[in-house]
Formats: sequence, structure tokens, C-alpha cells
Amino acid sequence: MRGSLEVADIFRAYGPDYRQVHGHEMPLRQLRAMRAIEACRTAELGGHVEECDHCGALRISYNSCRNRHCPKCQCLDKERWLEARKQDLLPTRYFHVVFSIPEALRPLALRNQQVVYGILFRAASETLKELAEDPKYLGAEVGFIAILHTWSQILMHHPHLHCIVTGGGSSRDGEKWIPSKKDFFIPVKVLSRLFRGKFLAYLKEAKEKGKLAFPGKIAHLKEEHSFKAMLDDLYGRKWVVYCKPPFCSAETVMDYLGRYTHRVAISNDRVLKMEKDQVTFRYRDRNDNDTLKSMTLDALEFIRRFLLHILPDGFMKIRYYGMLSNRNRKRKLALCKKLLGVDCHQEHEKESWQDLLARITGIDPRICPYCGKGKMVLKEVLYPSTSHCRLYRIRR
Repeated sequence: MRGSLEVADIFRAYGPDYRQVHGHEMPLRQLRAMRAIEACRTAELGGHVEECDHCGALRISYNSCRNRHCPKCQCLDKERWLEARKQDLLPTRYFHVVFSIPEALRPLALRNQQVVYGILFRAASETLKELAEDPKYLGAEVGFIAILHTWSQILMHHPHLHCIVTGGGSSRDGEKWIPSKKDFFIPVKVLSRLFRGKFLAYLKEAKEKGKLAFPGKIAHLKEEHSFKAMLDDLYGRKWVVYCKPPFCSAETVMDYLGRYTHRVAISNDRVLKMEKDQVTFRYRDRNDNDTLKSMTLDALEFIRRFLLHILPDGFMKIRYYGMLSNRNRKRKLALCKKLLGVDCHQEHEKESWQDLLARITGIDPRICPYCGKGKMVLKEVLYPSTSHCRLYRIRR
């Protein structure tokens, strides 16, 4: 029995009502995500029965939905990803740079997620690479990971990129490592202006090529004069880009990455209660020194806000650039490690999911949770069924 309220509980209680009202206008990916979260770790998805070989106790475990937006299905994926990223870490400082798009652009981004989020990645990555390679600032090729988040603490639409950037890079000829200044990467004003110019240029290009849609409340932007007026206004605004102080160690980098990579719009531990058709959850008020507060929403409004952050099918929310780009990562990292005097011939064995779970929770799923002595042995498979589970016994 679960001891706390989950997003899945809210979806199971109010999802049918939400689909009855909005189902005809919901994208298929939202419908699929809702159903996956509702069915996650229930008999509907099947599972298995294990029996202790010492005391005979039985344990039923239901399958996970493995949807990337499900709050329950990110832990092991996150840990596996972090374990792989440890091989990429260099003994250098790292900077955390955040790129946000203005509020005036968010309605357009929400209705054109594939295109606008792609532009966000492209504009931010080109900005970092170009300025880092400029001798005026660093004169080196850096490496960075860019992670897309689309939410604010109260689940409103707020697309932004978190970039974890190496505080230095290899020279153009590959002969030396060029470190950044101790507490300084690139001036945020310079980052902001170049990012703004690139983003709006690519947005204008997308409009000219007919890649943008203008439904509903943004229909007026289809007109050339309205779209141009929006661009002119955005060119005159300051865009929010900020760079946090560098991380002091590789462990700090990994801890930070763990907080940002596989996060979904809201975690289960932030959901406080569900009663009288309302949902109350906890959030940090960024405008009030990160003070912890609570907010109560109508249950259907809570679901609506959660669904704003279901990404387009196949859209990659974590991307790698510079020396960390997938095409050249192995070769370029080996070069950088050599320049920094790091052993790059370390072997790492792949960890089983049981060992991984035991490491991060302190609980070995192979040991009987009742007697603590025996091992849990597969006894039966529960096959998925929309109405009931058909139980198949495995020959032992």
C-alpha cells in the first residue's frame, strides 16, 4: 500500500472526466501519457509473483509504464544515465547556464512545440559554442549538456534550457587545455543578445517556410504585420540568460545533473492532498527567496497544467554539444583527459537493475522483505489485461 498521494491517483480519479470534456481536442501523446500514468504499476500492465525460498512469503510486483513523463518511472533511468555521465566528467570547474524565452513567445511555443523547442536548442547551443570559441572570451571548444524544462514551479508553461558547461576546453589545434576564469564564463549580456538574435532569426525563418501554426488565440500572428510587430517588440526586450557560480567538484556536478535531467513537471512528493475536487501541492516561490508555499487548484486544472508539459513524440529533451556531442565524444574526451592528465582507460562493469536499486535505496530486491534471509524466486507471471489479469504458472 502506498503511503502518499500520487499524480497517478489524481489521473485515475479525474482523468475520465477530463477526457470527457477535452478528449476531442487532446493530442494523442497526451492521451497516451495519461493512460500510461494511470495504469503504471497496476494489474492492468501485468507483473509477476515472487516467493521466498526460505519462509514461503509471496510478493506481487506490477510492471511500470516506462513513460518518460511518469513521476514513478524516472529513478532507475536517471541513475543509469548519471552512471554513464560519470565517464565524461573532467577535472575542471563546470558552469550552469540557463536560457529562457520571453513570456510573450510562450503561446506560440506551446502550439508549435516541435519547432520552437528545436529553435531554443539550436539558438542556445550556437550561442555557447560561438562565444566560447571566440579568443576574446575563451578561444576553446567547450562541452555541454542541454536539458529542456517546460514548467514553472506552479506548472505553468515556461520553456527554458539548463546547460551544464565545462569551464574550459581544448584549443583549436588540440595541443592544450584552456581554462576559463575562476568565477567567470562569458558575460550574460553578451550571451543574452546573441541568443536573442539567433532565436528570432530562426523563428522568422520558420514562419517564412510555413513551419509554424497559428490556431486559436494566436491566429492574428499569421498576418505578416502582426508577426513582424511581435518580433520588433521582442528584439527590444532583455532576454533572461543567467550563469550560476561554477561547481566546486565532480560530485556536485553529478548531484546537480541528477536534479535536472529526468525530472517531470511535478514529482509525487510535492502533491499534498486531493479532496473536494481540488488538488493541493507544494512549490517554491522564486520571487520570495524560494519560500516553500502551497497552491490549491481544481483537479481538472491541475491535469490541464500537467499535460502542458507532455513533449512531442520522439523529441529529445537532453542533448550534447561540443566535445560531448555524440559523434565525436569518445575521441575528444580522450584528448581532453590526456591534456588534463586523467587516466582514460578505466573499465566500468554494467550494473544490474537489482544492484542499482540496492545501491540507491539500500534495499536489495532479491532478499525477502519479510524474513530477511531467503531469496525471492519468480513463481508466476501476471500478463497484462485491460479487465483482469490472467495468471500463468511457470514450471519450476
